[in-house]
Amino acid sequence: MDTKAKVWLVAAALAIVYVVWGSTYLAIRVVVEEMPPLTGMGSRFVIAGVLLGGLLKLRGVDIRVTRRQLAGAALVGLMLPLLGNGLVAIGESMGTPSGVAALLVASVPLFITAFRFLAGERPRLWSVVGVLLGFVGLAWLVLGGNDQGNVPLGGAAFVLAASVFWALGSWLQPRLTLPDNIFVLAVHEMWTGGAMMVALGLALGEDVNLAEYGGETWLAWAYLVVFGSMLAYSAYVWVLSNAPIGLVATYAYVNPVVAVLLGWLILSERITSAVLVGGLVIVAAVAVVISVERTPKREEESTLEPV
Repeated sequence: MDTKAKVWLVAAALAIVYVVWGSTYLAIRVVVEEMPPLTGMGSRFVIAGVLLGGLLKLRGVDIRVTRRQLAGAALVGLMLPLLGNGLVAIGESMGTPSGVAALLVASVPLFITAFRFLAGERPRLWSVVGVLLGFVGLAWLVLGGNDQGNVPLGGAAFVLAASVFWALGSWLQPRLTLPDNIFVLAVHEMWTGGAMMVALGLALGEDVNLAEYGGETWLAWAYLVVFGSMLAYSAYVWVLSNAPIGLVATYAYVNPVVAVLLGWLILSERITSAVLVGGLVIVAAVAVVISVERTPKREEESTLEPV
């Protein structure tokens, strides 16, 4: 492939990661208006896992794994799809605006750095500065947003908890026995996490009435399955192998901007001073941490799972 063509492909893949992953928060907000959050998101991941597995089989990829690899993938599925995405969906179902949810989830690199510190690693000075700055931004966003009437504290707490679990799962992932093929890992991570999410939703008494959901809800759900969980993740994995990690990692502070703008444009979500100031502080803090930290490639990959 010539250099010019590769540059265009990298640009296209990054555009998909930027826009599609940034738009998933909007789609989740639309889905949970009618669908229960856990069974709605759980079914999305089960279907996405089955479809991706089928595509891999058609391409001749062996998706079989050992019991230990399946157990590792299931643990990732518990931490990321269930406790990560599932709690985001619950938070949004409680009224948290999609843009605010994206800004809260943008704190994941900050929590990962905190876990590394607790595990005995010595972070660089600027990493500590970035983490502290990020937590100031989170406090400003949540407390200031609550005062301005657009951030329910309960919903924000669920999304922040999701960020912590997402960070913990991302930090644990390179320490687990997992399939070598990242796409095979995605298949087993999604279907196991999705199945656990559906089971938990049903156990908690979520009421599933498929015939009562409107066309917008089903369209947003399908968008999450095909574009959020399959297309964007495939684009990410490809661009990760064909572009510098520093360039790929810019998703972490571009996605929230996309989410805030889409929430304002499509759902008329307010961009208050708390969202603007707190969001800018969080994005700046994440940019500092990402630029300072240079972790092994395997761990960097684990922080960039699909939303």
